[in-house]
Amino acid sequence: MQKFAGALQGQRAKKGILITTSCFSAEARDYVGKIDNKIALIDGQKLAELMIDHNLGVSPMATYDVKRIDADYFTE
Repeated sequence: MQKFAGALQGQRAKKGILITTSCFSAEARDYVGKIDNKIALIDGQKLAELMIDHNLGVSPMATYDVKRIDADYFTE
């Protein structure tokens, strides 16, 4: 985390995103909260949620039709 924050400083970047398929330690999250640079941490759970939300690398398993009653059908 410190190397990544240092790399951002070296490029004069104010924001960065760090992605892992695992999870971040409490110490890493605490460190990010204390520094000036804004670093977004995306762990495996959040990455999977984003992939599903944006249909990236996923395929649908099932679809469902939502129906409503057509009132005109039952009127005389």
